[in-house]
Amino acid sequence: MSERAAPFYCPYCGDEDLRPSETGGHGAWECASCRRAFQLKFLGLLSATNGVSVDERQP
Repeated sequence: MSERAAPFYCPYCGDEDLRPSETGGHGAWECASCRRAFQLKFLGLLSATNGVSVDERQP
């Protein structure tokens, strides 16, 4: 299993002082600069032909 992917900067203020959130659950991060918390979530892979997520295709 690979290590979790870490964001390089805060999506709100752009600062790089980020820490994993202890209370936010998996994929949650806290910015020490602007004091905001956010969560990262993998949505799926995009199809090369139509740009629709593989998980969203109808059978």
